[in-house]
Amino acid sequence: MQSTEWTRILARYREPILSRSLFELAVTLLPFLALWALAWWSLSVSPWLAIALAILNSAFLVRLFMIQHDCGHGAFFRNRRMGDWIGRTIGVLTLTPYAVWRKTHSIHHATTGNLDRRGLGDIPTLTVREYRQMGWIGRTLYRLLRNPVVLFGLVPFYTFFLEHRLPVGLMRSGWQYWYSALATNLTLTVLLAALVWLGGWQLVLLVFVPTTLCAAIIGMWLFYVQHQFEETHWNREAEWNVQDAALHGSSHYDLPCVLRWLTANIGVHHVHHLASRIPFYRLSEVMRDHDILAQSQRLTLRDSFACARLHLWDENSRRLLSFSEARRVAV
Repeated sequence: MQSTEWTRILARYREPILSRSLFELAVTLLPFLALWALAWWSLSVSPWLAIALAILNSAFLVRLFMIQHDCGHGAFFRNRRMGDWIGRTIGVLTLTPYAVWRKTHSIHHATTGNLDRRGLGDIPTLTVREYRQMGWIGRTLYRLLRNPVVLFGLVPFYTFFLEHRLPVGLMRSGWQYWYSALATNLTLTVLLAALVWLGGWQLVLLVFVPTTLCAAIIGMWLFYVQHQFEETHWNREAEWNVQDAALHGSSHYDLPCVLRWLTANIGVHHVHHLASRIPFYRLSEVMRDHDILAQSQRLTLRDSFACARLHLWDENSRRLLSFSEARRVAV
């Protein structure tokens, strides 16, 4: 079936259900706040217990980010203003200026899989030819960036703790993006000051930072696996089609049930890119009704770890390759 036909079929799942959206928000936010309070209290018992609870709570922060994500697509509430305010509020907890992220994420959706429009809202990816044409400094820096320790450790810290403090990529695109970044920063500063005043620096360093950083690392991994798999889909502008890129360039990360719930079905990413207005809690309906989509681009948790060793896109074989595989490719 053509990807354009899938877009028409999936339109029937787009309608959000207010009671369900409020329920999903409650069963995510309340456990998050409860675990945060428990980690705070546990500082008086053991700092290691506090860190362990903070790391556990990062899963609920990831789920909150996914609700923010749906708000940004206008998928979580029929009332767009309500969704935007929920998204802005969650954006303080996730260190993510809502308007800035919403814009860059929309660019990601509009350009995913387009080799001629890379650079904003995606993970830097070179073709084999481009990599070979670089000097040794450029190749070394690219290999360093694609190293798992850097990509899933340092990059999430840089992105959420530093880069998000300014409207990077949208510096000259209007006051609303500066307002979004600065308003988020101001609110975050007040929140952190209150935490230090009430609980001291230990509360920030042993609870706030581990929760946020672990959530950022998980988020980076999810985003990576959703697009960086062996048989993903990239084309030059002349051959590129947004629906084909959505369907074939996004994976179905088929996670175990608990992880699927905690990540709010974001693993059903090929469907999300085809129809981003579908609320995350209705993606399971799509998988139930359309087995062909359930089997398309399917990656299990075990399969996904191999994706971390893929680095370069080969335009001839149309596969993402490791550095060692790329050495054997004729360009």
